[in-house]
Amino acid sequence: MKPLHNLIAVMFMVVISSYTAYAQQTISGKVIDDQTKEPLTGVSVVITGTQTGATTDLNGIFEIKAAKADSITVSYIGYQGQTFAWKGGTIISLKPSVMQLGQVIVSASREVQERKDAPIAIATLTPAVINDAKPNSLEQVLNKVSGVYMMNLGNEQHAMSIRQPLGYKSLFLYLEDGIPIRTAGLFNHNALIEINMATVKNIEIIKGPASSLYGQEAIGGAVNFITFGPSAVPTAKVAVQANNLGFKRTDFQASTTMKKLGVSVAGYYAKRKNGLMEHSDFDKLGLTLRADYHFSDKTDLSNSVSFIDYYSDMTGSLDSNKFAEHNYTNLHTFTYRDVSALRARSTLTQRWNPKSKTTFTALFRDNSIKQNPSYFVSDDYKPWNGTGDPLLAHGQINDAYFQSYAGVIQHRQSFDWKNVVAIIGVSEDFSPSGYYAKYIPIAKSPKGKYISYETTDSLLSDYTVDVLNSAAYAQLELSPLEHLRVVAAVRYDNFVYDLDNALDPSAYSGSPDSRNSFNALSPKLGFTYDIKGKSGVYANYSQGFVPPQITELYKGVKVPVLKPSTFYNYEIGGWAKLVKDKLYLDASIYRLDGTDEIISVRLDDGTYENRNAGQTKHQGVEYGVTVTPRKDIYVRISGTNAIHRFVDFVEQGKDYSWNDMANAPGFIANAEVMYKPLRLKGFRIGVEMQHMNSYYMDPANTVEYDGFTVFNLRTGYEWKGLGCWINWLNVADKHYAVVASKSQWGYSYTLGDPSNVNIGLSYAFQGKNK
Repeated sequence: MKPLHNLIAVMFMVVISSYTAYAQQTISGKVIDDQTKEPLTGVSVVITGTQTGATTDLNGIFEIKAAKADSITVSYIGYQGQTFAWKGGTIISLKPSVMQLGQVIVSASREVQERKDAPIAIATLTPAVINDAKPNSLEQVLNKVSGVYMMNLGNEQHAMSIRQPLGYKSLFLYLEDGIPIRTAGLFNHNALIEINMATVKNIEIIKGPASSLYGQEAIGGAVNFITFGPSAVPTAKVAVQANNLGFKRTDFQASTTMKKLGVSVAGYYAKRKNGLMEHSDFDKLGLTLRADYHFSDKTDLSNSVSFIDYYSDMTGSLDSNKFAEHNYTNLHTFTYRDVSALRARSTLTQRWNPKSKTTFTALFRDNSIKQNPSYFVSDDYKPWNGTGDPLLAHGQINDAYFQSYAGVIQHRQSFDWKNVVAIIGVSEDFSPSGYYAKYIPIAKSPKGKYISYETTDSLLSDYTVDVLNSAAYAQLELSPLEHLRVVAAVRYDNFVYDLDNALDPSAYSGSPDSRNSFNALSPKLGFTYDIKGKSGVYANYSQGFVPPQITELYKGVKVPVLKPSTFYNYEIGGWAKLVKDKLYLDASIYRLDGTDEIISVRLDDGTYENRNAGQTKHQGVEYGVTVTPRKDIYVRISGTNAIHRFVDFVEQGKDYSWNDMANAPGFIANAEVMYKPLRLKGFRIGVEMQHMNSYYMDPANTVEYDGFTVFNLRTGYEWKGLGCWINWLNVADKHYAVVASKSQWGYSYTLGDPSNVNIGLSYAFQGKNK
């Protein structure tokens, strides 16, 4: 009988197992970002009221095996959680949470992490913020961040101020998906012309030195433009806009994922014709193609190619008389800036296991900036001694170009002990570069207008410089206590510049052939302490550096002995969510000391030489307040109070020590109120204020500019893929300068846009997931 009993038991178990398997069902779906339609990785999906659940994979897909699921709950940091009845096979769109904006970041460690784990001042402009602003130039969103002021110099030309005065120095690093847009030693304050704004998903701004991970020029801050990935479902969008200052723009995007391959294309064409300023036309084409291939759950390959073709008339600034008289005529008729920029990137990601990941990025750049610059136009006539031809002027046509072949390898390893995370990386960037300039004689009219020029074969400059930057970096994170996170990082950089001058050395042609090398060690140490997930404090010490720029080394008859300028940063800060998460506060206090800054020193024989002889001090407090008194009202205030001062600074024989630095406002603020009525979904209206206090226009502190306050009004409506918006900028028609300065040559005012109305229409299509 025993064999029979065993047979009956086995049959019984088979029946029970079959019934259990039959009773269970597979609950699966895909979670995407409501704004970008990209898949969201690591989203928690659980059957409501249970602990049964799963997290989404790299494609946003989840699977749960359970006997029954009446409803599921979906949650992800930075997004509004949802609970809803389960119908099966659905696509779940999560909307960003207003009070958790920027809680997930990537720029602080080159890896995805929570904001509370990063001991630095970092801000995120999310897709929702960018979409609501509908910017036609980047300063319209960047200036919402406390401590940041980007100067709009017209036609997407710009300069930056983050923990620094308004200026044009190489103190800021611009990144795209964590990779520098330009190479070391070739800083251009107009570098963001080379960004395709149609591909920007969100923007992260690190305030203060970030050299321990990113290297050169990340002194005042690093701005990382994170681009759209392929959407999880087929999408397409087109938008057109125009304003009353001659500006027009068309954007387009298309994206989809087909099994393992995701592709996207995005771009825009913008132009200005017959604007407010005479001789101020421009046009720009930006195109980006991206293709991501998902080999497996462990291996992914992401590829992108971007091309920028930009041309702008170069107007120059206004003198004090023209600015006061609202006189927008221009002496220039032919000066221009012509930019061509190509970037190709390929990133391979290998996940060895849940705790180990390696990425390799290969990058190619091909850049050229051709100019007939207004700032190099000089009159032949010398009024102080009455010599020269009043109908003749001198100028040049030049081209600054480079190519780059770069690679970055990074490995991330995490451990269970003390939640340790270690990141190590190496990078190599070889960039052959060059510069040439041809002399041009310029004809003037009797009224002083520069009317024409002749091309010549007379070379003022013709040299090439091979730039090699080799670097290694490491970062260690650990939690010695439950709520305490400690981060330590260090980076070593070595630079080699190899100059080949095709001309004889002179004040115009540059230095003799030479080879120069520099190195820099950049440490960082900081901690964060999280308080019940609602508040936190942090502190850090960091160093940043700027290598000598090529123009600082090789512009004179001989090569000066220079080393990188070094900046030391001390910072504390914190954040808090209060009043049932309706109030969010953040603040940081910093001191940034600059040493070995490169300045032009007057020698005994009356000539000038660049030397490491400058010291400066920058200190201030940055703060932000976000309030949502109701679900449909959003209030934000961002501000910074700062002092920027020379400590030891004698330039061209003039001592400015302990003076305030020129163009250094003590207070900058941006505030905004946004209303999105619950009864009219898709509608929004908001008002924004941008304020800047007065500041000295010169390092001698003899003249002040009064500053300005400008108000903007934005409204829009989106319904079933259709969208329209009206941005009324400078509502009160304030006459102001985005930057004003005084030099030995006189006063210079860069005009801010007068009152203008930008009207736009868009249509977005979303297909079904296949």
